[in-house]
This record gives sequence, structure tokens and C-alpha cells, in this order.
Amino acid sequence: MLGGILLPTSLSLPRIRLLYYFCLLCLISSNRLLAGTGAIMDSGEYSPKSNGECSEKINEVSPVKCAFAIFDADFFNDTKIAEIEQGATELNIPISRANRKLVASVNGGLHDPSYLVFNPEGGNEQVQSKTKRFSCPSLSGIQRPEGEEDIAFMTVLELGELIKTKQITSEELTRIFLHRLKRYNLVLEAVVTYTEELAYKQAKEADEMLARGIYLGPLHGIPYGLKDIISVPQYKTTWGSKTFKDQVLDIEASVYKKLMSAGAVLVAKLATGSLAYDDIWFGGRTRNPWNIEEYSTGSSSGPAASTSAGMVPFAIGSETCGSITYPAARCGVTALRPTFGAVGRTGVMSISESLDKIGPFCRSAADCTIILDAILGKDPDDPSSKDISLDDPFSVDITNLTVGYLDDAEMEVVRILESKGVKMVPFKLNYTVSHVQGILNFTMDVDMLAHFDEWQRSGEDDFYEAQDQWPVELRRARVIPAVDYVQAQRARGKLIREIRESFTVDAFIGNATDWEKVCLGNLVGMPVLIIPTGFTKISSPPPDGSRRRSTITTGIYAPPNHDHIALALAMAYQSVTEHHRQRPPIDDLGPNDFIVDSIPTPDYLSSQTIPCLEGSVPSGSAVTM
Repeated sequence: MLGGILLPTSLSLPRIRLLYYFCLLCLISSNRLLAGTGAIMDSGEYSPKSNGECSEKINEVSPVKCAFAIFDADFFNDTKIAEIEQGATELNIPISRANRKLVASVNGGLHDPSYLVFNPEGGNEQVQSKTKRFSCPSLSGIQRPEGEEDIAFMTVLELGELIKTKQITSEELTRIFLHRLKRYNLVLEAVVTYTEELAYKQAKEADEMLARGIYLGPLHGIPYGLKDIISVPQYKTTWGSKTFKDQVLDIEASVYKKLMSAGAVLVAKLATGSLAYDDIWFGGRTRNPWNIEEYSTGSSSGPAASTSAGMVPFAIGSETCGSITYPAARCGVTALRPTFGAVGRTGVMSISESLDKIGPFCRSAADCTIILDAILGKDPDDPSSKDISLDDPFSVDITNLTVGYLDDAEMEVVRILESKGVKMVPFKLNYTVSHVQGILNFTMDVDMLAHFDEWQRSGEDDFYEAQDQWPVELRRARVIPAVDYVQAQRARGKLIREIRESFTVDAFIGNATDWEKVCLGNLVGMPVLIIPTGFTKISSPPPDGSRRRSTITTGIYAPPNHDHIALALAMAYQSVTEHHRQRPPIDDLGPNDFIVDSIPTPDYLSSQTIPCLEGSVPSGSAVTM
């Protein structure tokens, strides 16, 4: 996983690296061809000098000319090289230093956003402002269960009905979920910081408002968690990295403010892979509740694992490329990666301003709809955000839809939707761009380096938790020329146009974690809803059997600004299935696993950052990049 990117787990790390390097070596030439720049030599071919050839001639030609080979630009003669050196020294370097001093002295991209704003519609579609809220359904007859375990696995809509009818208070719910967070975190390592004092304050306010007859809606008094790249004043926002593990940002993230306005109660900051890469963070490595011998993948590892384990009713994560889709699929929860720009990102650590998205992890598609309704809309401090006029997902007539299914779609979903009157047709996306991953790598790595320029220059990347991840990526990004970054964006535009022309259905069903579709979907900015569709036995179970399972999921994809269609289809599927209501076996793990029935409350279980809890779980076996 890198910055929200997860490579296929079937590839070994050396083969992944070879594939990645090959992608980057091929990318510049293919971008030029796509953008119409044509050949770069009179012969119509370009053959860069090998490193050996360059070394042999180091005393005969300018060393700078040899260095230009890594930019795929060693076609200048010595006179031109001398001009370049002089111009760079006199003009480029002073300008670059002045710009860094102005906007790059603070890491994380929290200030001074880029005004080169990405538009997934390609400028051809006018987005209308959302005019009204979704029509949240009323769930009459919901009764409070006797056991706290049953309460913990109720949906947001069900819990909201219990609060609205005063069968439970927000303070009671907050206590239940804080207890579960502290208990299961010893195994899952999914919590960075408990916001206990804030949670009880917000819960008390929610209860007092309800007592006065003020009801804010279905999120009134509902506990939740935030991925720890999202800032909340007075609490640490660590970005999962030991470099920033004591960082407190006096910034109220836009998504946090919107949830607070809806009456939701923040109970924890949840684990993110370090600087939003994979599931490794400074306090441990987050595990999958369905099988604690494997990791949750990243980088929204904490939100996915905590929602799956009933530690929170819902959580907010983010995706640059894979950070919602992969952990949601691994942990068996329902999650939405919304249309790019649908949710504002002020106060959120930035990787790529044209790729980053905020989305919910929930028990059901209906809950995702409720959360999206609360956090959707223009953020005045995020130039990429916008008001999107979505139809009400609860009111969509799915019998009017034509939905495609790819070769890798889960056919149970296809059959059920067809039985509900949806026109289902075989489908394939057609596009000519052959290096989707390379375009994404150029975009993400250069953008990330712009946000962490000071981190690299100061040598802080030497202390990063996994040296073969961001440090390597960002060093390589240092030598991507600006012109080739722009060519990558032109190639991205060609991809967007081709996908728009090929999208001849209202939505399509397909594998949510197929690497090509993950890269493509994020470059295009299209929404996808990840839904659990079943479970299989783990490979090599112990002789006496195991309740651990591997999850089966699928994705429902829609065009940008049509999230409501994916949500409506998922709600229709989940209305007649129970996969999303299954509970992971974290209380019945097996004879060699450890879980305690009651946890004392030492100092570190207060509103503080959690240290690594070693020795509480067996060594993991499923490592992903």
C-alpha cells in the first residue's frame, strides 16, 4: 500500500518493484505519444544512454548531461547543457527556494492549497448545488436489545431510533463503544487516541438537547471515529508516523465540524498507516477482525477494523488510491469512496489534491447514505470541493436503471438486482490508455513530495516506519520533470474522456480491489460502494477448525456525481441479504489466541496516544505493500 495505494498481494515485493520501475521508465514516452508530442529524435526513436556508457564518457561530456539521462532528456549538446546550468543557477533555483519558503515550510499540505483544481467532469458538465437533504427512512418498532454486544452491532439508523425514542442515551452509547474500543484494541491495534473527555461532553450535550425537544437527525448522539489524518483541536493528529506522533493541530477539520453539527459524538482517532501508506503505524500494525492473523491493509486501517469489530457504529476514512476500498474489502464492511470533490478536506493531511477523497465506513449502504448526507458539500477552504446535486438515494427507482456487470462481478449481486427489476447487461469499459498505474504514480508521488518537501530535505524520512515505502517513492519523485508531470495530466484527461464515452450504463458491478480499476477509478474521480457479499474459510485452518473467515466483496461503480445510484443499488441488495450483518469472531478466536474479558484502565487508556502493545497477538502472515 502506498499513500492509499495497495498493489496486488499475489505479487512478490521484488516483482512489484520491477513492475513499478518498468512503469516509470515507460511512462514518459507513452505520455508524450498520448498527448500528441510525437517522436523526440529525427529517427523517430529514442534510446537513452545506459549508466555504463555514461560512466565511460564521464570525462568527455558534462556530468550534468549524464545526469539528464534519469530525466529521459540527455539529448542536449554541451552548449545547451551549459545554458541550462547557468539558467537553473541564476533563475530556477532562486525561484524554487522562494516558493518553498512561502508555502512548503509546513508538512502535510494543510495550508496554501493548489489552485490547479482537478475536475472529473472535464469541464463539460455543470454541477448544480444540492438543494435539500436526503429523506431518511423512519424505522418504527425498533426495540433496545438486552445485551451490549447486540447494541454494538446495530446500524446507525437503528441506534438513532433508540436515541430518538429515548430507549438509550448518547452517554450510554458512548460508554459502550469506548469500552469496546479499549477492549479489542489490545488485539487489533486500531486506535491511536481516545477522545474520551470530548466524547462524554458531546454526548451529554446531545442528551440535553433531546430533553429540550431538539433533535438534529439520525446522527444525533451517535458515536464514531476519525482516521488520524483528520485534525481535531486539542487532540493529537499523528498521521500515524513517529515523526509526528506528538503533533497537535489547532485546526477543526471540515468533516469533523459537519459531523459535530449533525450531533455525532467523536470517541476516538483511529489508526492510519504512517503518512497514509499501508497499515503500519508507529504504535503497531492494525489487524483484520475476521482473521487476526492477517493485517487489515491500509491506509484507513483503523476505521475499517473498528467498524467491523463493532467498536464504533461508523468511521471516517480517506482514499488516494485504495485506502478505502482495500481495508473495507478485507474487513468485510460497507464503505463509500465518493465522487472526487464531494466532501471537503480542510484539516486533512494531503497526499494529492487531485486524488484525495473522504468517505464513510459503515455497517450498511443505508448508513453510508446518512453519513454522506451529513458531510457532503462545498468546503470554502478546499478549492477542489463542490456542491453536488445528488438525487435522494432512498427515492431512486432502480427498475429504471440499466446496470452492467463485468467478468469479475459477484453473480449473486447480479441475480438479486435483476430479481428486483434492474436491467442487468454484460459490460466492459473500453479505453486505450495502457499505463493507468504509471499516470497515477506520477500524479500522487509528485503531489505528495510537494506536501512533504521539508520532511525529505530535513532528513526526517530516515525515521519513517517502513523505509521501502514513502522514502523510496518520494526520492524517485524528486527527478520527475515538471513537463512530464503535465504530460501525465494530459494523458489522464484522455483517460477521463474515454471512460466517459464508454460509460453507457447507469452503473456497473465489478471487483472492488482489482488494481487496474482502483487506479482508474481514482484517476477518473468516480464513486464506488464496497459491499460484503459472503465469506470463505481461511486457508490452512487449525486441525480443530476455526471461525475465522476471509471476506468476499464486490464494488458498485457509478459515474462521477452519481453516488446516489450506487447507494440505491447497494441498499436494494442488502435489503434481502444478511452478509453485512455478520459479526467477526473476535470473542472466539481459537485456542492459541488471546483476548481478555475485562480490561483495567491504566493511564495510557485515557485521552492519550496508545503505545505499541507487543505480545498480545501471534505474528501476522499476510503482508502487503
